[in-house]
Amino acid sequence: MTELDLGARAGERQLLTGFLDWNRAIVEHKVEGLSQDAARRVMTPSGVSPLGIVNHLAWTERTWMRARFAGENVPLSFGADGTNTVQFELARDDTTASVVAFYTSEVEESRRIVAATPSLDQLSQQPAPLYGHFTLRWVLMHLLEETARHLGHLDIMREAIDGRTGS
Repeated sequence: MTELDLGARAGERQLLTGFLDWNRAIVEHKVEGLSQDAARRVMTPSGVSPLGIVNHLAWTERTWMRARFAGENVPLSFGADGTNTVQFELARDDTTASVVAFYTSEVEESRRIVAATPSLDQLSQQPAPLYGHFTLRWVLMHLLEETARHLGHLDIMREAIDGRTGS
């Protein structure tokens, strides 16, 4: 994991992207070194595993940044009932390496979109259910909140697996 400058006097864009990138790096770090069995181990009654969380976060980046904000025509993953619970499920051939590669690829796509968007006030190309059109600022905050919330789940799972704590 690389250290990021979260600068106490940085501008709003740098703060938002810096904190988001810090959390994204920790997500990857939380599954680093886990055996395939441990990474895929279901640890909640709803069927969530550490690797399933990383998979969900990749779909979250794609859905919010590429499909909704940028309006790109990319495949999405939602269940027949319209929920995102299928995003936590893993295919038989998914590995830690393949899921982390999917996540890092979607993060890079998000970074590309952010870099190409001149204003945090830019509105999304597509509306989101419940929210309508949203700004780049809003989606960065949402991704930060979503990533940090699931990072807390990963913290607890990793500690339960092998006792490892911390960032």
